[in-house]
This record gives sequence, C-alpha cells and structure tokens, in this order.
Amino acid sequence: MRIALGIEYDGSAYNGWQSQPDVPNVQDALQAALGEIAGAKIAVLAAGRTDTGVHALEQVVHFDTDADRPLTAWMRGTNAVLPEDISVLWAHPVPEEFHARFSAQARSYQYVLVNRPARSAVHHGKVGWFHLPLDVDAMESAARLLLGEHDFSAFRSSQCQARTPVKNLASLDIRRQGDTIIFDLTANAFLHHMVRNILGCLLYIGKGKYPPHWICEVLEGRDRKFAAPTFAPDGLYLRHITYDAKWGLPQGTMSSCF
Repeated sequence: MRIALGIEYDGSAYNGWQSQPDVPNVQDALQAALGEIAGAKIAVLAAGRTDTGVHALEQVVHFDTDADRPLTAWMRGTNAVLPEDISVLWAHPVPEEFHARFSAQARSYQYVLVNRPARSAVHHGKVGWFHLPLDVDAMESAARLLLGEHDFSAFRSSQCQARTPVKNLASLDIRRQGDTIIFDLTANAFLHHMVRNILGCLLYIGKGKYPPHWICEVLEGRDRKFAAPTFAPDGLYLRHITYDAKWGLPQGTMSSCF
C-alpha cells in the first residue's frame, strides 16, 4: 500500500529535510515515527528538499508499507510520537503510480521578511529581517523580469544537483503588510538556494543599490558570481505542492503564514 502525507514543520532545529548521518533532519525524524506505527522500517520520499532552517507549511511525502493501519493512525498516531515541531496534516492512500516528487506539477514558496530597523524577537527564526527601507515597487518591477522559462544558473548554488538550470517561474508576487514584506513564488521546480538567491538580488534593488533591470544582467550572465549573496533561510517556507486533481489529495487551499 502506498500512502501520501502532508507534513508541516519548523525547520529551525534541523539540518534540512534530507536524511544525513549524525545531524538532526526532518526525514529521519518522520521515518522513525512512522516506523513505530508500522512496526517496521519506513522510507519516505518527498516532493522536494528544504535546506537547514527552512520551514514547511505543507511538504508532501509518500511511503510504501505492508502494515494495515487506519488513516488516523498515520496522522494522529504518528503525531503522538513525532517531535512537537513536526506534524502530519493529513494521510491519504494513493496508487503506486503516484510519486511525491515526480507527480508534482509545481512548487510554491513563501518568504516572510520583517523590514524595520530592529530585528524581530517574537518571530525569531521564523522571519527574515532587513533593516534598511525597501522599495516594493522597484522589487515588483524586477520580479516581473524573471517570470517565464529561463536558465537560472546565476541563482543556483554550487552544490545544486539539478539536471538542468532551466526552470519556469510562473509567479513572483510581493506585498507589504505594515513592516512585513511577503514574497510568494511558484515554479515547476526550484534550484538549490534559488529562492534565497532571487531574494538577495531583489533586496539589492529594493534598497537602491541597482535599478530593476539589473536583474536581467544577472539572469543573462548565468554565473552565480554576478548575483547578490544568498539571503538568510529563517523566513522561507515551502508553502504548497501542486498535483493533478486525479490523485484526490486532501490539500485544501494553499497555506500561508500571513
């Protein structure tokens, strides 16, 4: 039997999603909890990896098991043994053709940035912070230039293992709510550090270091050295994974921090 799960987690205490020896990670914690429910080892595959300190509002994973358990066991039972900063949101049986990663049609991320002179204490670890005033209109102008299918080599890390740097950025929306700026990005897939590298460039433009069209020079240069430094992971959330309705996943509306 193949089961899909929706997972929410606070990534602050973890070295990212992926299983790694001798460091805490979300995948190992989830697999250990599911193994207690199944009474056997469980291996999960995710829609996408998140880096150290990055959070998820709805990661999607799947696993195969011979254990006959009600769906409530895979959700509430697993949550009873998971750390408090990881939660199973839903469980749903899927056919063997379903794959959390390869069946995904799009991924959506959200970055929450506090833009004021003082950093946030209440939301420490959950939001990014930039102390200088930012021009949202300038950042929006730059964001529009990134939409569509491009070679995003200038925005990928040197550790990126993606087979191709060509991705289709479907949307990049920016809005201000008081002293908070929210960035919503959706693409067919993202490169390693792509969101945080795009954000770093947008902040350069927002603070007036470069005009909006500079981001085209970075994009066309296809070289990481032309872009801004990678921005902090704290305010980054894997927001939603889009699948064909035929799988019947109980995802509901797209989650949001704000």
